[in-house]
Amino acid sequence: MKIKMPAQAAKVIQTLEQHGFEAYIVGGCVRDSILGRTPGDWDITTSASPQEVKEIFDHTVDTGIEHGTVTVLMNHEPYEVTTYRVDGKYEDHRRPNEVHFTKSLREDLLRRDFTINAMAYNDSEGIIDMYDGMTDLKNQTIRCVGEAKKRFDEDALRILRALRFQAQLGFQIEEETEEAIKNQAKFLKDISAERIQVELEKLIISAHPEVLVNAYKLGVTKIIFPEFDIMMETPQNNPHHKYNVGIHTIEAMKQIKAEHIYRWTMLLHDVGKPTARVEGPDKDHFKMHPVIGEEMARKILRRLKFDNQTIKQVTTLVRWHDRRFASIEEVNKKTVRRWVSQLTPELFTRLMEVQKADISAQSDYQRDKKEQVLQETKKLFEEIIEEKNCLSIKELKINGKDLMDMGVPQGKEIGQILSWLLDQVLEDPQLNERETLTRMAEEKRDEK
Repeated sequence: MKIKMPAQAAKVIQTLEQHGFEAYIVGGCVRDSILGRTPGDWDITTSASPQEVKEIFDHTVDTGIEHGTVTVLMNHEPYEVTTYRVDGKYEDHRRPNEVHFTKSLREDLLRRDFTINAMAYNDSEGIIDMYDGMTDLKNQTIRCVGEAKKRFDEDALRILRALRFQAQLGFQIEEETEEAIKNQAKFLKDISAERIQVELEKLIISAHPEVLVNAYKLGVTKIIFPEFDIMMETPQNNPHHKYNVGIHTIEAMKQIKAEHIYRWTMLLHDVGKPTARVEGPDKDHFKMHPVIGEEMARKILRRLKFDNQTIKQVTTLVRWHDRRFASIEEVNKKTVRRWVSQLTPELFTRLMEVQKADISAQSDYQRDKKEQVLQETKKLFEEIIEEKNCLSIKELKINGKDLMDMGVPQGKEIGQILSWLLDQVLEDPQLNERETLTRMAEEKRDEK
């Protein structure tokens, strides 16, 4: 078969061949092209040494020259060109102590992780498949190149990559590879949190987040996310639920958009339940689990080295995920307005989606009622936005300078009066008029 690669990538390969070297696109771009997916990167492998690559091309960057990688810029488009190599001894389950360059494509492909990632291609020779990757693609199988135990010994991160590919591609992991994962999972403790975060993220926002259950069965989450193991072992003897905490969590993830904040929120929304669980005579209770979960989620996300913005959004949604009206009769605009003011409209929009996914993963008990309440809450929220209700201090028709002009001293008193004015406006949006707020502020000032 012919793979349509970018013209610039083809030009890099042709240029190397014209200088007497072998060159191919390799790895994920070959796999994705065969599967009809759009590759994210077009990596090139060659028999030319890094120095020879630099001599051939005018514009290069030494991105990983000690491991044989030079980035070639073709019309400002970057392509990573890596010399065939054989990895030296691994001692830390992550990186080889040294690499040796080779002239053998077979040796280069042998060091790669899975057969489906160990194929090469160029236009003159077609697909080079020395380790039966095409068969495994056809059978939707993830299998290590060579001996699975050895591949995971070399680089334990490959364990997470296997599960990530299972989640992204919907493939199954071959038996020997699964067995090696079970035996080698303990070496994931040697992998940096940043690397784990990247692979876990790709798994979580994939089409199959339920692969996390396989990670649990194979002993992987025990090392990288032990809280999930406890969730998988925590029952929910409660009419609102039909799954244990872990399976409910997975089902909730499947019910929401495959996006970073949404999926991490659903993964962690009930992380506090095992700690909060109290067995009652008739049913289990989980009081305060959102508050407990917020703190646990913060620790987990920090441990995985997430950025502050992600941590803030996810932990806030975890804390709020269970905040809802008890009945349709209780739903009211004033309360919704206050909630939106506390959260921001953007986060409240997310909260509605989080609650919808949560309800969808529960039992049928009172589901119609819950969905009615959610729909009415959403309707009132949309009205509040449409009516452009004031929801924050900066939207008040009066500001700190105005207060100083009327004699309020600079300092915390200005903030106190503005907060009080917002409180009044949240109660009655019609008060947000400059004259009205000025009069109210003067009365408040005089009270002081």
